[in-house]
Amino acid sequence: MDKIITFEDFTKVDLRVGTITEVNDFPNARKPAYQLTIDFGDLGFKKSSAQITTLYKKEELLNRQIVAVVNFPTKQIANFMSECLVMGAVKENDVFLLHPETRVKNGAQVS
Repeated sequence: MDKIITFEDFTKVDLRVGTITEVNDFPNARKPAYQLTIDFGDLGFKKSSAQITTLYKKEELLNRQIVAVVNFPTKQIANFMSECLVMGAVKENDVFLLHPETRVKNGAQVS
């Protein structure tokens, strides 16, 4: 464990639950990825790019709740503007999406 942060540092990260409402292929990405549109309730809709094509089909992702960091600055990925970072656990080269056990309100804070 190289990087120790304070609790104050952690509180700056805004983790929220959202529901994926749209999934599109992202042919301009360097590594295979999807373009996601995610509903975060009162925070609105945000877009993200996710390299999750090996484990998830587009149809499986629709209406799925996920956890994302919503307070990063917008980042350009190829010709796409990513507005949040979808969270996942990495095992070997696969990313397994983090999600709540039961359905919760879109925009719910993760703490």
